[in-house]
Amino acid sequence: MTRLSDKFADLPISSALPDMRSALAGETAAVLAAPPGAGKTTLVPLDLLEESWCTGRILLIEPRRLAARAAARRMAAMRGEEVGATVGYRMRLDTRTSDATRIEVVTEGVFTRMALDDPELAGYSCVLFDEFHERALEADFGLALALDIQSGLRADLRILVMSATLDVERIAGLVGTAQIIESQGRAFDVEIRYQDRPTGRRIEDVMAEAIRQMHRQEHGSMLAFLPGQSEILATAERLGDTLGSTTQIMPLYGGLSGADQDRAIRPASSGHRKVVLATPVAESSITIDGVRVVIDSGLVRQPALDPETGITRLVTRRASQASVAQRAGRAGRTEPGIALRLWHPGQTMALPRFNEPQIKSADLSGLVLDCAAWGVLDPRELRFLDPPPAAALAEARNLLHALGAIDTNGLITSQGRAMRALPLPPRLASMVVAADMHGDRFGAAMLAVLLTEQGLGGRMIDLDARMAQLKQERSPRAKAALSLARRIAGRNVRLPEEAVPAASHLAIAFPDRVARQRGGRGRFLMANGRGCEVAAEDRLAGSTYLVVADVTGRAARSRVLAAAELSGAALEAVIANAGVESEEYRFDAESGRVLGRRVHRLGAIVVSETPLAKPDPVRAQQALVDGLRREGLALLNFSRQAQHLRERVAFLHRNSGAGAEAEFDWPDLGDAALLETLEEWLVPFLANSTSLGEIEPQTLLAALQSILGAERVAALDRLAPTHYTAPTGSRIAIRYDGEVPRIAIRVQELFGESRHPCLAAGRVPLLLELLSPAQRPIQTTRDLPGFWDGSWSDVRAEMRGRYPKHPWPEDPRNAEATRRAKPRTR
Repeated sequence: MTRLSDKFADLPISSALPDMRSALAGETAAVLAAPPGAGKTTLVPLDLLEESWCTGRILLIEPRRLAARAAARRMAAMRGEEVGATVGYRMRLDTRTSDATRIEVVTEGVFTRMALDDPELAGYSCVLFDEFHERALEADFGLALALDIQSGLRADLRILVMSATLDVERIAGLVGTAQIIESQGRAFDVEIRYQDRPTGRRIEDVMAEAIRQMHRQEHGSMLAFLPGQSEILATAERLGDTLGSTTQIMPLYGGLSGADQDRAIRPASSGHRKVVLATPVAESSITIDGVRVVIDSGLVRQPALDPETGITRLVTRRASQASVAQRAGRAGRTEPGIALRLWHPGQTMALPRFNEPQIKSADLSGLVLDCAAWGVLDPRELRFLDPPPAAALAEARNLLHALGAIDTNGLITSQGRAMRALPLPPRLASMVVAADMHGDRFGAAMLAVLLTEQGLGGRMIDLDARMAQLKQERSPRAKAALSLARRIAGRNVRLPEEAVPAASHLAIAFPDRVARQRGGRGRFLMANGRGCEVAAEDRLAGSTYLVVADVTGRAARSRVLAAAELSGAALEAVIANAGVESEEYRFDAESGRVLGRRVHRLGAIVVSETPLAKPDPVRAQQALVDGLRREGLALLNFSRQAQHLRERVAFLHRNSGAGAEAEFDWPDLGDAALLETLEEWLVPFLANSTSLGEIEPQTLLAALQSILGAERVAALDRLAPTHYTAPTGSRIAIRYDGEVPRIAIRVQELFGESRHPCLAAGRVPLLLELLSPAQRPIQTTRDLPGFWDGSWSDVRAEMRGRYPKHPWPEDPRNAEATRRAKPRTR
């Protein structure tokens, strides 16, 4: 029997089809690895359609809409039909199927919704996951659902995982099969060249130069990979019309309309060349005919969740080795090609081998809600290639609980079911469900579609302005968006007499991103405690309050991409619902006082504050203690006596526990220990003090002595005296501010001393700094008898000539100590 695939035997994938058919005839799961351009996306579904076990429909799951449309059109053309007959597609804003459709091409998000709504996937014989190597969250979850359906409800359901670059052994182990089919493919040679990007130069500047250079030197169309839409538009602006009238510059990114995307992937007309500026959307799944030169920035932009704020940001990273290999392969589809990489050749091996799974860095609130609807409280019970991180799951559960979607046990609520029924992320779904209170469910639905479809209503930050612009647009994409908003809102929804401001809706979905201006025009603080900025020239930069729907950039100074002004009744409603009023006490280090305020807060935002007429003394004292802990003990006015006390006790603390007379365990009076125990030693002496100026030095001394207790205070002068009494009767202050206690004393005052003075009941020798009559150091010693017997003779010989008026006896042990010079002779 002749098969349709026989007509396309020139496609490289053809040689692998018999093994694939055999694998799926005997088992219900298989893995197919084939390089870009092998034909797997289109020929595999068409071939499986003719298998005897395939009595129902085939689902082909693509990572993005552009790929889904292109695959469906190509398969329909291969059968000589229009899209919507045997082959159709289904996606968020565009569906073309009929009763005759046997192959449905759907996006990953559509498939997960289909599986959750119909856990048996009734009427479907096979599910094909294409380009699984991209490791999107929806693809991982979709495969986990398909495996769960297969093991529990549909043992006959076939699952085929396909990819151009894939860790096939791991994925085969996940789906439980030994059936791994590999197609080598056939591609022309691609010459890899490198051009290092200088540090500090913008990628769009380097890319534009590289395109102009390769355009001059080579023939054929070109495909340039950039991380995102902004870099694509900037590169197109820099190129302008410098490539001539016979070369078209075509952007290709997700925010374009379907028609514009289709124009970008069509081959150039005769006698013309094309330069396609693309995001990784062109990396796989689609073919752009006529491309001979690929220029790769080596960058990719991916969503990543900041666990501290719950905000998902787009982060620009280095692409993986698998990705740059796929990009290069696009240059060798129809003839030998060139791939120019804009980095140093040594950096290639430092790139990660594969794309990081999105499940490791994405917002998992949608996943957790879907799992709760599926009856799985812990998503890790499902079969994931990489299990979802515990921290991200906890963050997702907290958000869903705050939105009322799950209860404290993680079970889905009626609110959660209403949210999950909408094809929206949880935050936006909660906004639409709650919009019934405003009587503007359609407005909320329209805003939700605007936020999930890039480019709708323009690229202004102001969402009210973008909503107004969208209502005026007449493009097919705008009409499809409005139609989707009506379906989300419900067909019988009534329009309000007056449009509800976007901020009223957004505050339901993003209460943690209500922001107040601080520090000047365009600078805001969000309720979650993070700063964000609006360009100073933008109208919203002068707003007092905003609700921020989308941000990008560093956490400390995020750039606002979409927001709406919050004012009037909407602001009052947010403050009434989410605001918290409390008494707050703050220690002001500059004045040394505790300030008591009645504060109305919205998260980290202070809405209003007024001084307290009668502060609570207990809370005020605690604020004083907290302030000291934060600022340090240097703020306290310790007297010299108190500081000396701390130094003496520190000496005994270092030397406690040794010797027969170590009768006390001396406490630690260092800064760290005192700060840790402020409530125990300081607070009882504060009375009603709420400022540092009210704490007298004598109070601090008494507080320190209270730590020691009466017995230790009595023993302190004996074990660590303040002074040493010399043989002359002089009282010399002992310094304890170093590691070893010490005194500085003129050597003549020690004559007659035959024992070395010691502290701590004779256990620690006092360090003696011996001075000349002019108070200059002669020598230091901790062994005075040894000094008399040893180096004294040398010191005496040197000093007696320098200070002849002072005594320098040969035997200082038996000489009389003196503070004076020799008496004058007549």
